[in-house]
Amino acid sequence: MYLSIATAGKVIWVLGVVAWAIIRRPHARRAKRLQVVSDRRTPSEAVGLAAGLLGLSIIPAIYVATGFPLAADYPPHLWAVAFGAVLLVCAMWVFRRTHKALGKNWSITLEIREKHKLISQGPYALVRHPMYTSFLLMGLGQAFLLSNWVAGLAGLLGAGILFFLRVDKEERMMLDVFGPEYQAYMDKTKRIIPYLY
Repeated sequence: MYLSIATAGKVIWVLGVVAWAIIRRPHARRAKRLQVVSDRRTPSEAVGLAAGLLGLSIIPAIYVATGFPLAADYPPHLWAVAFGAVLLVCAMWVFRRTHKALGKNWSITLEIREKHKLISQGPYALVRHPMYTSFLLMGLGQAFLLSNWVAGLAGLLGAGILFFLRVDKEERMMLDVFGPEYQAYMDKTKRIIPYLY
C-alpha cells in the first residue's frame, strides 16, 4: 500500500508536467512570431526563472526518476495525494485560462510585444498575476503529491523565488506602458490570491 500511494502521487505529478507542456507549447510558438518592442529582462529575472524551473520540474523529476534523495522520504497518505491531485488540476485550469486570456500578449520573460493590450478579463478580473497563482497551486500540489521533503517542497520554494524576484519588475513595466489604466487596475485587484493578496 505504501508504494502504490507514493507511485500514484508521482504518476499524477508527471501527468501535470505533461499537461503544463501541452498547454504552454502553442503559446510559446506563437509568441516567437511577434515582434518585441520593449525588453525588460534582467539577471534577477533569469535567476527567478531558473529557480522556478528547478523547483517545479528538475528537482521533482530527478526524485520521480531515481528516488533521490531517499533519506527525505516520509510515508505517503491517500488523502494527501488526492488533495494534491485536486490542487494540480486547479493549477492547470488557471494556467490554461491565463494563457487563453493573454493570447498574443503572452511572453515567458518581461517583454512588451507589438499591439500589446492590458488584459483584465478572465482570471485577470480577479488577480493581476494569475500565472503565478497557477505556479503557487502547482507547488502546493507537488508538496502533497510527492512524499519527500526536498522534492515536495522544491516547487513552493522555486515558485516563491520566481514571484519575489519578478513581480515588482513586471508591475513597474506595466505601469510604464499603461500608466493610469494599469494603476486603476491595480487598485481594484489583488496580486495572486483573490480578495487577499
